[in-house]
Amino acid sequence: MSSIEDKFKALATDNAPGQEVRQTTGNIGNLMIGDILPGTAVDFSHGDVDAFTPTPGSMEAFLEAVEIGGSQAYTEYRGSADIRDELATRLGDFTGSAISGQDEMILTPGTQSALFLSVAATVSTGDKVAIVQPDYFANRKLVQFFGGEIYPVSIEYQNDVPGAGLDLSKLKAAFEAGVRVFLFSNPNNPTGVVYSAEEIRTIADLAREFGVTVIADQLYSRLRYEGATYTHMRATELPDSQVVTIMGPSKTESLSGYRLGVAFGSPAVIERMEKLQAIVSLRAPGYNQAVLRTWFNEPEGWMDERIVQHQAIRDELVQTFRGAGMKVRIPQAGSYLFPGLPKLRVNLQDFVRLLRHQANVTVTPGTEFGPHASNIRLNFSQDHKAAVAAGVRIVEMAKRYAA
Repeated sequence: MSSIEDKFKALATDNAPGQEVRQTTGNIGNLMIGDILPGTAVDFSHGDVDAFTPTPGSMEAFLEAVEIGGSQAYTEYRGSADIRDELATRLGDFTGSAISGQDEMILTPGTQSALFLSVAATVSTGDKVAIVQPDYFANRKLVQFFGGEIYPVSIEYQNDVPGAGLDLSKLKAAFEAGVRVFLFSNPNNPTGVVYSAEEIRTIADLAREFGVTVIADQLYSRLRYEGATYTHMRATELPDSQVVTIMGPSKTESLSGYRLGVAFGSPAVIERMEKLQAIVSLRAPGYNQAVLRTWFNEPEGWMDERIVQHQAIRDELVQTFRGAGMKVRIPQAGSYLFPGLPKLRVNLQDFVRLLRHQANVTVTPGTEFGPHASNIRLNFSQDHKAAVAAGVRIVEMAKRYAA
């Protein structure tokens, strides 16, 4: 197999979130047995943007941009200068460190693009890159695609511990071994845990000592539950030149469909990202960029209510799984659960397909996030009643196929 074939084989999107084969009829080998469990279809592989109202004014901002026409449609490759300046003020206040909208920020077609551009701008063939396990499914795939050498570092993803439970000794060993880039999500996707202030400070101290660039995916850092504290990597003493931060309006604001992302970092890295974006996609969709004017600009209390709604779903699902003896950490932020399954008499991929066929429930296998063949990931940003009922069906299916 040629090297180019190897690169694309490693991307393996068949089981990626939202991309699984949705078969609705027929057998799965000899596994199509048992009654079909009744219930509304729930797709936990991504958030349900219809379950919650989008940011107030988002549609109006989009339509206004359409009326403006060409000047909004064809912005700079890195995005509208006016919008970047607005966001720089809001995001600088949020993250605890000033941002130049002109030199240190780029608007991208979704945070996935921001991640792609960030890795492309910092990782070259042979570079050593530390990633967390479990963590966002695209991280390891992108590092492999760009020829990087992966150094995995684990977090405690099953038991409730302070912070994320990052193995700091292993991270230091990776940095000592020559790692040049550290890539991680905070809150963690798929577990929803948040790194403690001590963990973030230690990451920053090690990165400064060893000259490591940190890419921090902070997509869900607004959706934090009661008692959760959050430390931004940019708020540490790590030089801004060594930090790339990724954020954007997505499931938290029910704005996923607009495909908007934001990355901010050193002028040199942002310039590299812009050059690549100019070739790959030119710019974030011009009219959609205007929706960013509503981001961090919602009515008072709007985000608080959204957090309350999600926490209620989280709590009931955790109770459902733990009541059945399944291990799951309580998410501190975001809308993800990563429950462990009991020992089954079928493999994980078959169980995921059986869930779809027999329980009308779609989940993402834990193997998308690392070597976690006994876990599934759920995005619980769903209709509350339907999500909890689907969680009950997952428990029933786990009992049905228990070893």
